[in-house]
Amino acid sequence: MPPSTVTFLGSVGGWSGSAGSSRALSTKAAASTAASDVPPLPPARWLADLRARVGKCIIFGCSPAQVSEAAAVARALATEWRRLTAGSEGYLTGQRRGLEGQNVVWGEMDSFSHINNVVYARYAESSRVNWVNHFALHVDPARSEQWRGLMQAQTVGLIMKSLTTEFKFPMTYPDAISVYHRLRVSPEEDPQTTSLFLDCIVLSHRHKRIAARLYEDVSFYDYRIAAKTQMPEFVRAVLIDIWQQQQREMVEARSRISELVGMVERLETQTWDRADAVEDLGQAAAE
Repeated sequence: MPPSTVTFLGSVGGWSGSAGSSRALSTKAAASTAASDVPPLPPARWLADLRARVGKCIIFGCSPAQVSEAAAVARALATEWRRLTAGSEGYLTGQRRGLEGQNVVWGEMDSFSHINNVVYARYAESSRVNWVNHFALHVDPARSEQWRGLMQAQTVGLIMKSLTTEFKFPMTYPDAISVYHRLRVSPEEDPQTTSLFLDCIVLSHRHKRIAARLYEDVSFYDYRIAAKTQMPEFVRAVLIDIWQQQQREMVEARSRISELVGMVERLETQTWDRADAVEDLGQAAAE
């Protein structure tokens, strides 16, 4: 795993507890470490944690108003999970920025009954092509031919230098995936660079979590002289803006997750975690 990805992996400061605890996500803990404008990255299992905590509140017993609030949180988790999971790490979603809602097919499994390891590289490749085409169609249409040219072996194009895959769990059929790319480093860090460093995630819709991470080192290659070349200026200008969008999306997604955590905490203090809490056993208690 490339050292530059360590920031986004491993333990996360600012969120207390473990993924299985009732207080794995805490807005108080997040606030105590908010020394910068960027909220801390939530634990990998934040979604499952919040869903379990909402379920516990409902099972314990809620008033009609509390049921409505729990439903609002559950609805948000069901509809926003993909954007929040990806966005919390700076990945931009929607508008064909990657590969969204792609069905996994049975033939992509191997003799071990899980998606073959090589297939993930194909997922990433398709996402990367869509990512570049998005710039050609929607971001910088005036230079659409130059953007499309990056995917062809004619003038200056992209060529894979290295690709590392980190598998999180064995994905199986049936499932659907969404695949997204982000810039690993700002294009402004090295004006003379000949490389495009990208991170990629493969999201499983069935499990609602990351199935694999890929780390790509893509070179700018001049096919006319068969040699690496510097990042074209039209690419750098667009990617500088994309880098800034990634930072904004990271803040917005993490802030939204923190907001949902706060809603769940309030629900907990109104149900099972209040001082005079008595579980509503319903008809079973009357019998």
